[in-house]
Parts: sequence; structure tokens; C-alpha cells
Amino acid sequence: MKVGPRFLIPVLVGAALIAGCGDGGSGSSTTTTSGSTAEVPSQPSGKVTLQKIGEFDQPDYVAQPPGSDDLYVVERPGRIRIVRDGQTLPEPALDIADQVSAEGEQGLLSVAFPPDFESSRLLYVYFTGTDQDQHVVEYSAADDGTVDEGTAREVLRMDDFASNHNGGLLLFGHDPGSLYIGTGDGGLAGDPERNGQDVGSLLGKILRIDPRQSGSRPYTPRGVFGNAHAQPGNDQLERRDLPGARPEICNYGLRNPWRFSFDRETGALLIADVGQSAQEEIDYRPAELTCGNNFGWSAFEGTERFNPDQAAPDSVPPILTYGRDEGCSVTGGYVVRDPSLPALNGRYVYGDYCAGELRSFRPTPTKAIDDRPLGLEVPSLDSFGEDNDGHVYAVSLEGPVYRLVP
Repeated sequence: MKVGPRFLIPVLVGAALIAGCGDGGSGSSTTTTSGSTAEVPSQPSGKVTLQKIGEFDQPDYVAQPPGSDDLYVVERPGRIRIVRDGQTLPEPALDIADQVSAEGEQGLLSVAFPPDFESSRLLYVYFTGTDQDQHVVEYSAADDGTVDEGTAREVLRMDDFASNHNGGLLLFGHDPGSLYIGTGDGGLAGDPERNGQDVGSLLGKILRIDPRQSGSRPYTPRGVFGNAHAQPGNDQLERRDLPGARPEICNYGLRNPWRFSFDRETGALLIADVGQSAQEEIDYRPAELTCGNNFGWSAFEGTERFNPDQAAPDSVPPILTYGRDEGCSVTGGYVVRDPSLPALNGRYVYGDYCAGELRSFRPTPTKAIDDRPLGLEVPSLDSFGEDNDGHVYAVSLEGPVYRLVP
């Protein structure tokens, strides 16, 4: 990975990087403009450009409800905006800024819509509360897409001891009804609480639950480690015996899986796990191995040994790593399945918060093949998004949100 001339991170994010890097740093970026920009070949068979869809207040995620043409843009201070017919509606769909702490890496970090959204009208948000803890909350949406704050039901609350490494992504998987939740290791540096390898903690994990209320239970765990609800014979739910494990845990050994995604065609899981000070990493597991993995933190940072007092038995190595000379905080994207972008079909698009350069490679279970730049840069690249048709969006914490177009 190559980066261009260095420059200071904008004041907007000077206090801390939203994606949760270890030591901070500087990077390169060239701001794009509204409309089609930075037109370059991505591969010999086509090109990709950036089309600006709007300007927002510290956007950090984009999602779309099933059956809807609306785009929902999450703003870190605690609001969700709707983009309808190319225009951003003046009133937010949801405003919980008074409940959200947006200091440093904290904030309103994602929204997820279940597959049955058209009938259930339910949605889920992840945010850092003013109590400094992590919250997953269910809401109901009206027919016009706005969210009734009075319908809030807390699904999950996680105690946290620091302001960074909050994880923050909610994503429904290919297995019906399963909500995946990415959590950071709790924060500070070096995994001081050793949460990454602690299966008794929900921090430093990807969790899997059925978020619907079941009797007196706010949700049903659907992890695989010591989960009484796991079902033998089903690869996605087969029980793995691990003493003391929380039944919500799908995967562990993660530092800050700020953004992860599923390949909409194959169901494969790709995780961009933000590094400490040596390596950023991207992990890959095929659909049949979505859960049950140990990704090594904090015994390892990427491929390098880190905390010598930690063991990570049978840990899964990353398929791609890069060092701090090439960026500061990996921003995970998507395997592109947009029919209008045949040059990127089957390639994973990602970037780095500091470098700002969009890149892609072809993922395999053991390595990333043909990692290359797209020739496009987005300043303060903090997230990607994908809509119902497979269109991919790149998000800048500085305000603009772009769609990748031919």
C-alpha cells in the first residue's frame, strides 16, 4: 500500500481517531468534489468514480432498510438522517444526541434493519451512552421512515472502562434472525484487561444474538462457545465447549473490529480489525466458518507476537496486514457485487482512515490476492456502506458521503 504526502489530521478528529487506532498518526488524502470525480481505470475492463450523495455532521455509517429506497446516514453526535430521492430530509429520522457521548471515538456508531423490517418496522442502533457504556437499542419506525424515540427497548448494555475501542457495528447476517455485534476490547492500549482472549467478557468480540424479546429475556444468545441454545449438526450453531464462555460469543480475539461485512453472494465474513501500533489487519472466514474463530488479539497483533502472557490456541491469521508507514487505522468495506461495477466484482474494497486511499483485493481463505489502489481518495475515511442493490458507499468523517459508480 502506498500513501502520498503527509498532513495533519483535521481538528475535527484531532482528539482521537473514530476508528480506534493505537498511537494516532497522520496520513494522506485528496478531497473529492460533488458528482463524478477522480475518474481512473480500476482494472482494464472498467472504471470507478465517486459520486457525492450528501454532506452530513460527522457521518460514520450508511445503511438501507429492506424494501425501501431510502438511505439512512448515521451521524456520530447522535442523529440518523434519511436521503430520499437524492435529497437529505431536513428533519432527522432519529435524534438521541442527548443520550449519546460523542467524545473521542464514542458516538452513535451504526444502525441495522432486520430482514423482516417491512412487516416488523423494527431497527437497532449501537451507541456509547452518556454513562460511557455501550448500548444496543431497538426502536420502531413509522411508515414515513421516522423513528419513534418512545419505542426504545434496550436489548444489550455492556460496561466499558475507556472511551476508545468501542467496536460499534450492527449487521444482520445470512442466517435468519441473527444480529452480529462488533465490540472493541474496552480501550486504552495493549488490552490492559486482557479482554481479547477472555471468553467471559463481551468485549473484543463479534457477538451473535436473536435481538427479539423472548419472554423475560431481552434477546436470545446465538453464539457457539458453551451456548445451551446451540444446535448440534448445524454448522452455524454447533456448540464449541469453552469453559466460562458467554453464550453470545461468535468470534473472539479481536482488538477493535470497527467495520466488518458479509459477502452478499457467498456469505463469507471479512473483518477489518484496527491494530495497536505495528499492524492493521483484515480477516476472512468462509460462510460455513462464520463463527467459532479466535483471531489472536492480544497474544498477536496481526502476524506479530504481542502480549507474551497471552495464549491464542488455534488462532486464525489475517489474510492481509500493513504497517504504520502505510496508514493508521484500517477501514473495512465490502466485497463488491454491484452489477454496474464489473471491474470490481468479487473484490473487497477497503481503506485507511489516515491514508484515505481506496484499495481492493480478491479475498481467499488464506491470503489477499492482487491488492491494488483504485486511484480514489476520501479524507478521514471512517466507514463504508452497502444498499439493497449492492451499491457501495464511502464515508468521510469530515462530512461527505460518496457512492462508488461507473
